[in-house]
Amino acid sequence: MGDYKIPAQTRIGHVHLKVSDLQRSIDFYCGLLGFELMVMYGDQAAFISAGGYHHHIGLNTWQSKGAPPAPEYAPGLFHTAILYPERKDLAAIVKRLFEEGYPITGASDHGVSEAIYLDDPDGNGVELYWDRPRDQWPLDASGQLTMYTRRLDMEGLLNEL
Repeated sequence: MGDYKIPAQTRIGHVHLKVSDLQRSIDFYCGLLGFELMVMYGDQAAFISAGGYHHHIGLNTWQSKGAPPAPEYAPGLFHTAILYPERKDLAAIVKRLFEEGYPITGASDHGVSEAIYLDDPDGNGVELYWDRPRDQWPLDASGQLTMYTRRLDMEGLLNEL
């Protein structure tokens, strides 16, 4: 394939999700998670963001209005990962989820990050996480990055608040 490497500053700009009920998805992403509604396209699509960007997440019902969730064991999106700037920011959204009684499907310490997992109303996986500073990432004896999945210290996370 050659030795082309994508520029290091490249980022994933946004994710666009097919949803079955636009308002229900807006209520989840904006009402619960706190994203800002930027643009609506009638009653079929919405674009939402953090911090006023044009959109980090697109939501539409163009091909999915009223449809059931995609099958769990089929190709498709595993999860959308939402990166929080600081550990205390992750703690704040976790506290909010607990207060609202929203179900969490998992919580993990990956060495490089700490993550909370949940599903949106259409069954799309959502990861809420923060990255540890790069100088704290776990390395093996040869200096190679090692990621793992361990139990998240939820009490320690919530103590950030």
